[in-house]
Amino acid sequence: MNILLHPTYFPSISHFTAMVKADSITFEMEDNFQKQTNRNRMYIYSPNGIQMLNIPIKHSKTAHQKFKDVRIENDFDWRKNHFKSLEAAYRTSPFFEYFEDDIRALFEKKHEFMMDLNFQTIEVVTECLGVKFDIEKTTEYFHEVEGLTDFRHLANGKKDTLVFEPYTQVFDDKHGFINNLSILDLLFNEGRYAVDYLKKQSL
Repeated sequence: MNILLHPTYFPSISHFTAMVKADSITFEMEDNFQKQTNRNRMYIYSPNGIQMLNIPIKHSKTAHQKFKDVRIENDFDWRKNHFKSLEAAYRTSPFFEYFEDDIRALFEKKHEFMMDLNFQTIEVVTECLGVKFDIEKTTEYFHEVEGLTDFRHLANGKKDTLVFEPYTQVFDDKHGFINNLSILDLLFNEGRYAVDYLKKQSL
């Protein structure tokens, strides 16, 4: 299976399930930015339940801005807040300390473009999982694609309705299992076993 995906911020479990099952992965580079999608947000399991971590962006004066041109608003200390939230959520998880330094390093670097940060989050998680992917990037935008399974809708949480098998989460005794969070939730709870889990899931 050859798939087409959007590069999102610490992608969802559905994203990584598609990636693990794919023979090749093509990332969409030429689309317009859409608000309220996982392009600049992720969802984690906090002590109070599901929590959205959103990256502020600099808004363009033009109506349609390509996602690859979207700049991060670094006047807010969102990086410190996001890492603090991850610590509060996953400090007691089995594998947080094991991967902490790799993840922390991302939040210590200032990225100008949202897409560059997204690709780096995918790269770091891929290394943490111990997997390698054959990745290509689009050079023009097509509404309909031939020869690729189109998973671009997975960037929009409302359109992503995939349901996965439960695994142990830090606060599941309080709030139960929360489906399809950021891949970080699976990584911190399952470590490298996450790859076996992803391979067993259905799309």
